[in-house]
Amino acid sequence: MTTLVVCLDRTDDVGRRTGLRTPIVGWEAVRALVTDVGLADPEDSGVNTLLESLRVAQSLRDENEETVVAVVSGDRESMVSADRAVARQIDDLMAEYEPESAIVVIDSAEDERLVPIVESRVQVDAVDRVVVRQARDIESTYYLLKQFLADEELRQTILVPLGITLLVFPILATVFSPAIGAATITAVIGLFLLYKGFSIDELLTTFAKQARESLYSGQVSVVTYVVAIGLTLVGLFVGALGVSNLGETEGAIVPTMQFVFDSIPWLTAAALTASTGRLLDEIIREEPIRSSFLHLPFLAVAVGLVVRGFAAFFLEQQGQLDPLVIDQPGIATVALTPGQRLAVFVAGGVLLSLIGVRTVSSMAGNRLANGESDGNADEAGSKSANNSETSAADALESDSPRDGSPSKPSGDAEMTDGGSKANDGEGESDG
Repeated sequence: MTTLVVCLDRTDDVGRRTGLRTPIVGWEAVRALVTDVGLADPEDSGVNTLLESLRVAQSLRDENEETVVAVVSGDRESMVSADRAVARQIDDLMAEYEPESAIVVIDSAEDERLVPIVESRVQVDAVDRVVVRQARDIESTYYLLKQFLADEELRQTILVPLGITLLVFPILATVFSPAIGAATITAVIGLFLLYKGFSIDELLTTFAKQARESLYSGQVSVVTYVVAIGLTLVGLFVGALGVSNLGETEGAIVPTMQFVFDSIPWLTAAALTASTGRLLDEIIREEPIRSSFLHLPFLAVAVGLVVRGFAAFFLEQQGQLDPLVIDQPGIATVALTPGQRLAVFVAGGVLLSLIGVRTVSSMAGNRLANGESDGNADEAGSKSANNSETSAADALESDSPRDGSPSKPSGDAEMTDGGSKANDGEGESDG
């Protein structure tokens, strides 16, 4: 009597992780597959299913029953193709081993849908459902909650707003109405999420740090920033005053354009003042000035011109603004149409932006040229130093003997002469 112990895998996790094709038949083959799947994904429950298949087969062998252990996987394309692939592999196993019964090992409800396919081809004596004793998800959730409660920053970020919400909502519902309370709480939660989502707290912290450093270091930008804030407030006030003088108008386009038209000169001046202060700080540091700081003043004025031109176009079309008149004494007086006025402002903005780009490029080229000239000067100095060292070495070599023999000191020459004279004297005395 032969029993087929088959491990079912409908989603082909085995093939996806190991690259092997099923069916995989045999004790040694399945045991090697356990190692391959475990190394590919140690957290996969399929490892437990494969081990359970081997355990069941070993238990049947201990009872002197002939067993065949096999792993059958489906297809990843679709559920229909997966089921048909499993049916085809079961048919191959039936034709080759002719088992009289089967024991199915599964680990999920998805794999359990394959049991009827096996039952239609062989008698199924048992269905072994593998359940992991300790689910990792539950364990991980527990430790995550424990770690969350131990983190003071997370507690203050999540638990404190949640507690305030639970306390404030009953008060608002009692004093006003549940609808007002729910709307207020929802609005506050939305603002809090936006506050955290856009990292406004980090931006405020960075701004405060930079402001403190600017105050302590005595930067010019501190004063210009204050002036820029004042100009911004003036621009907003002038824009609001211009809207209040419109009277009754239909829609929101005309008031908006009037606000922009009246406030944009002041806002542009504020941007120009702030960027100029930042540029002065860069100049005072005596360091290479970044091109972005050089281009920012031109960009601020160019954007202001373009925005004011569009606002004037809309207002003039609605009759809220008089045409732009260019008076040339002694020649003629020209009144521009709304389109011509817009073209003049746009052309001025584009021209100013190009001037800024050209200025920044020329300054960058000058810095590069100065850097190259300094580098050439340093290179020339190093070459002259090398030449002088080479000349000194040549002079030392010229003083030394050509054949490499050591030179004799002058004292030795005198001794030699004296010795020869002494020899001459001795010769005379002998004579």
